Amino acid sequence: MLSSEIKKIIHVDMDAYYASVEQRENPSLKGKPIIVGGMPDTRGVVCTCSYEARKFGIKSAMASAKAYKLCPRAVFLYPNMKLYESVSYQINKILHEFTDIIEPLSLDEAFLDVTSNKMEMPSATLIAKEIKKRILQELKLTASAGVSYNKFLAKIASDMNKPNGLTVIKPNEAENFIEKLPIGKFFGIGKVTESRLMKMGFNTGADLKKLDKFQMHSLFGRSGDFFYDIVRGIDNREVITNWVRKSYGREETYQTDLIELDDIYIKLNELALELSELLKEDTIQGRTITLKVKYSDFVTITRSITLNDFISQEREEIFRLGKNLLNKTEAGKRKIRLLGISVSNFYREEQLLFQPTFSFD
Repeated sequence: MLSSEIKKIIHVDMDAYYASVEQRENPSLKGKPIIVGGMPDTRGVVCTCSYEARKFGIKSAMASAKAYKLCPRAVFLYPNMKLYESVSYQINKILHEFTDIIEPLSLDEAFLDVTSNKMEMPSATLIAKEIKKRILQELKLTASAGVSYNKFLAKIASDMNKPNGLTVIKPNEAENFIEKLPIGKFFGIGKVTESRLMKMGFNTGADLKKLDKFQMHSLFGRSGDFFYDIVRGIDNREVITNWVRKSYGREETYQTDLIELDDIYIKLNELALELSELLKEDTIQGRTITLKVKYSDFVTITRSITLNDFISQEREEIFRLGKNLLNKTEAGKRKIRLLGISVSNFYREEQLLFQPTFSFD
């Protein structure tokens, strides 16, 4: 069942983005297992890794220490976010040459609605090929793309033939494709839910399609309607062009737990400085400041305050407010492994159609 208007949606997803950019910048790293994230002797995690590293079973969010055990010869690199953001901006400049109806999901992936496009090209597949070609020629990076008539299918398609893949799912192919789709490929179905559903006998989209709306709600709660629709190829979500970041923040996990208050204040001050520079760079102010604390036993708490006036972008003010919030926690009494501070509830000097700095990989 399809809507009356058949859209042409492309999902562009860069291949192993952080690692690929590092390999481009340093050709000696090409062909080697690259891990971008925390160092193996810390409590850091893998942000992303090259395809050479993935052959060893290394995945995003895996503890760096475990990644090292899987591949001791891997090259570990700290993330260079300014570089990745700069390249992301270049990627999006290319995308905007084809359409302005773009919904960025992160630094390295975005939806494009090319139903009508600047190039007046009738084929979304040809547009996707041209985008991939331009990114490779101009930026020396590869991207995978998925093409279909809605966001759900386009995103699924982009992941099917990585790296440097292009997959097209036409309207007349959607029903058969979704029925054969493994349950774990559906958005919102993580590993735990996948395991639970498979134990109940749900292995593919065809199994889910047998359920009515009431049964869908019993399985997925408020998301029941969404799953009921997508197993039938229905996804009427628009490509949202006015996406804006809801918060700016900085956080850090420490190799050694923080115990003394003076040490905690020093680390908080460093985060306040980083956040101050970020807010100034993007010329925004917010009314709400939030402190995040993760204790050594992994219990995480947040404290926040919303002011009547906008919070100053200066480090001193951010630190002062963060310190007041910190004093409402058990800092100094319990060991701390992570600190974070963020600002939200924004006023913007400019409302940008594209915002190149968001969290992703």
